[in-house]
Amino acid sequence: MYTHAQLAQHRMAEMHAQAENHRLAKSARPERELRERIGWTLVEVGLRLASPAPAIVP
Repeated sequence: MYTHAQLAQHRMAEMHAQAENHRLAKSARPERELRERIGWTLVEVGLRLASPAPAIVP
């Protein structure tokens, strides 16, 4: 039982370390939202340029 408790405690410590690393990595990338908005804006502009122009009926 003692070994099982040690293994569980060790795994819990590993999971806490992984969670902390994830939080730190996530906070180090605040510019991603702006990058995503610019990227999607460029996709939208590209799609508008690639689509055929509407026919003008006199």
